[in-house]
Amino acid sequence: MLVIGELINGMFARVGRAIEKKDAAAVRRIASEQAVCGAGALDINCGPGSLSPADDMKWLVETVAAAVDKLLVLDSGKEEVLEAGLQAAGRPCLLNSATAEPNKLKRLLDLAAGYKSGLIVLTVGSSGMPQGCSQRIESAARIVEICVETGFPLDNIYLDPVLMPVSVAQAQVGAALETIKEFKVISPELKSVVGLSNVSQSAPHRRLLNRVFLSMAAAYGLDAAILDPTDRELMETLSAADILLNRNIYCESFLKKCGGDKDGPG
Repeated sequence: MLVIGELINGMFARVGRAIEKKDAAAVRRIASEQAVCGAGALDINCGPGSLSPADDMKWLVETVAAAVDKLLVLDSGKEEVLEAGLQAAGRPCLLNSATAEPNKLKRLLDLAAGYKSGLIVLTVGSSGMPQGCSQRIESAARIVEICVETGFPLDNIYLDPVLMPVSVAQAQVGAALETIKEFKVISPELKSVVGLSNVSQSAPHRRLLNRVFLSMAAAYGLDAAILDPTDRELMETLSAADILLNRNIYCESFLKKCGGDKDGPG
C-alpha cells in the first residue's frame, strides 16, 4: 500500500508557523521524518490560513523536494496553486483532489496530463456527498467515462470513496469499504485512496479506529492512504495486514520492524 504522509499541512500549527517564517529546516525535518517512518509519498497543503497559497505551495514543494526523493501529492482546491506546485516540482506529481463534476474534472485532467501527473478524484457528484455504495459507484463510472473521453490513463487515477466520520455516519463506513472493492470491477487499472483520519474525526480513541479501519480497508483492496506515518502502531498494523493478506513474505525482518515478538512463544 502506498503510504502518503499527511503532516505537511498548514492546518498543523508547527507547519503553519514554518510557512509563515519560511523555516525550511523545520519543513525538511517533517518531510524526512515521514520518509524514514515509511511514507512513499508526501501530501503538501498550504492550509486555509495561507495569504499567498501559490507562492507558499511553490516554496513548500521546493523545500520538500530538496529534502526527500518521494512522490509529491499537491493538495489544494485551487488550480493555480496546483500548477504552481507542478512547476516547482519539475517532475510528475499526484494532484489532490478533484470531484466527479465534469467541467472541473476535465480541467484538472488537462492540468495533470500536461505535467504527466496523476490525479486523486473524490466520488462526489453534483448532488453532494454520496449516500451508500451505489452513488459512489455511479460517480466512479462517470469519472472513468470522462477519463476515457479525454484520453487520460486510468492507471494514473486514484479514486477516493469519501470516508465519513463513524461518529456521525456509521453506516457510510461500510459503504466506503464496499466501494473500494467495486472500483476494481469497473476497471482493474483504477487505484483507491482514503484520507484515513476522516473516519475517526470527532470520535474518542481515534488512533484505535484508524488502525482497525486501515486493516479492514487493506483486506478490501485499498491501494493508498493519506495518514500519519509517524504513528508507529498504525504502521505496524499495516505491516501485519500485508503479512496476513499474503502481500509480503513473513520473515524476521517483519518482526524487527514491529519491535520484535513481544508475545513470546506459542
